[in-house]
Amino acid sequence: MNGNFDPRLLELAKGFREALRLGVYMFRRLDPEGELTAAQLSLLSMIYDGGLRVGDIAKNLGIRVPSATEQIIKLERAGLVGRQPDADDSRAVRVVISSAGSSAVESANQRRNAMVAGLLQDLSTEEIEQLEAALPVISKLNSAFQN
Repeated sequence: MNGNFDPRLLELAKGFREALRLGVYMFRRLDPEGELTAAQLSLLSMIYDGGLRVGDIAKNLGIRVPSATEQIIKLERAGLVGRQPDADDSRAVRVVISSAGSSAVESANQRRNAMVAGLLQDLSTEEIEQLEAALPVISKLNSAFQN
């Protein structure tokens, strides 16, 4: 990648990365009494709509396959995930969410959404509108990174 960027874009990138980093920390601290850790909820949310191979889970979480496997085994023992043959490759398996796992994700998301809504209610109308306007841009950046 070419390192000759407009200084304004580099400064924006720095601010954006820092805001995301702090946001990740905030979301990890949400719902400390919940039954799922932030890492477990992240993994379950990732496979919520159809499952993934272990290697893809590890890649998405930014961890090594053995670490992902360890997390999957814990979730499997708790009855929150299962494994099934991958329809695209008979040698591979997909990790899929169970109905108990789906219920746990939905419950955690409801609690965490309520906590974030509590934070948002302290924003001004203008700040809420700015945040709403930024969401499609953030989604576009997420999509560009995944491709």
